[in-house]
Amino acid sequence: MFGIDLASPRHARKLGYLLLLPAVLLILGILVYPMLLAIEISFHDVKFATLSFGASDYTLKNYVKLFTSSDFWNAIGVSAKLLVVVTSISMLVGLGAALLVNQQFRGRGVARMLIALPWAIPEVVAVITWLWILDASFGVLNWMLLKLGVIGLPISWLNQPLPAFSAVTMVMVWKGFPFISIMILAGLQSIPEEYYQAARVDGANVWKRFIWITLPCLMPVLGVSLVLTVLWVFRDFSIINVLTGGGPVGATETLAIMTYEEAFSFFRMGYASALGVVTLIICALISAFLVKKTSHAVF
Repeated sequence: MFGIDLASPRHARKLGYLLLLPAVLLILGILVYPMLLAIEISFHDVKFATLSFGASDYTLKNYVKLFTSSDFWNAIGVSAKLLVVVTSISMLVGLGAALLVNQQFRGRGVARMLIALPWAIPEVVAVITWLWILDASFGVLNWMLLKLGVIGLPISWLNQPLPAFSAVTMVMVWKGFPFISIMILAGLQSIPEEYYQAARVDGANVWKRFIWITLPCLMPVLGVSLVLTVLWVFRDFSIINVLTGGGPVGATETLAIMTYEEAFSFFRMGYASALGVVTLIICALISAFLVKKTSHAVF
C-alpha cells in the first residue's frame, strides 16, 4: 500500500493503527459527536434540538435553573438511594448465587440456567410481567403475602411512595443480580483447586478459605462487576418508566426519568441536555472513584 509493506515488523504498529481506524471512526460518530452536540445544546435555551445555533445565544440559564430546582435534587436523592440499595443487594445476592451454583450437585446446569434467565429476558417484557405480579387487586405478590399472614390488607405497590420505591428496588435487583452471578461464577472457575487443597491441609475451615482465598482471587471480577452495576443502576430507564413513570410524587424519579420527561414530555431540550451532561459527569466521577478503589484493593 503506497509502497509500504505493512506486513513487515517495521510497520507493524502502522498496520495496527490502520485496522483500528474504522472502529475509532465509528465510536466518534456514534458516541463522541452526540455527546458534543448535547453539551452544545445545554448552553442554549431551546425547545427543539437543531443542528444550527446562533453564536450569541449561549447561556448558563439551564444550569442555573437545574441547580436551583427542587426536582433535580429530589432526582439526585432517589438515584443515590437506588444506587446504594440496589447495588448492595445485587452484589450480595449475586455472590451468594454464584457460590451456590459453583458447587457440585445434581441439576447444577439447570440451576445456572434459571439464575441467568432474568438477565436474558428483555427488560420491558420482564417489567410488564412484574406489573401483573404487583397489581394491588389481582397481583400474585399480594395474594401470597395475604395467604402467609404477612399483611392484613392488599398493598398498593405502585401508587404509594415507599411501596413504589421498594417495588422498583425489587425488580431491579431481580433483573441485575444474574449478570453479577455470571461474572463471579466465571471468576470462581478460574481459581486453582490447589489453593483450596493446600488450605485444607493447613486446617482452614470453609469460612477461612472464603476470606483468604476466594475473596482475594475474586477482587478483580468484583471490581468490574461493581462498576458496571453502578452505571447500570444509575442510568436505567425502562424498568422505572414502565413500572411507575417516576411517581408517585417523585418517589422513583431518577435523573434518567427526569431527563426523559424534560426532553420528550415538556420539550425543553436545552434543559434536558444540561441534565444529561450533569448525569454524565456524575457517572464519570463515580466510575473513576470505584476504579481507583477497586484497583487499590486488587493490587
